[in-house]
Amino acid sequence: MKPEQTVEALEQAASQLGVQVRYETMTGDASGSGGLCKIRGNWCVIMDRKTPPAERAATLIDALTGFDTDSVFLPPKLRETLAARRSERHAPPVVAEAPVAEASAVEAPGVIEVADAEPSI
Repeated sequence: MKPEQTVEALEQAASQLGVQVRYETMTGDASGSGGLCKIRGNWCVIMDRKTPPAERAATLIDALTGFDTDSVFLPPKLRETLAARRSERHAPPVVAEAPVAEASAVEAPGVIEVADAEPSI
C-alpha cells in the first residue's frame, strides 16, 4: 500500500471515530510536527501541511492507537500495525462514543488537551 493510500484509509477511519484531521502551516519549533490533541472536548490530529505522506501515516497511526478501531474498516495490514503499536505502548483504547466528561479524564500518551484555543483555518 502506497503512503498516500495509507493516509487516506487512516483519515477515513479517524473521521468515522469522530477524530478531525487538520493540516496547518506550522512555523518555528512546531514546523514539521503534529499529533493528537483535544480542542474544546473534540479529538483532533493536527499536522504540518509540509509533512510527507509516510510521516503523516505514522502520525495518524500513533494518534489512532489510543482509539477502539474495531468498528471501522481498516485494511488488514493497517489493523496489524495499530495492534503492534498498541502492544508497544500498552495503551488501552479510548472509546470514541464516551461522553465528553468521561473522555476528558482519559490519559493517553502524547495527547495534549487545549481548552481555549481558537482553530485557525
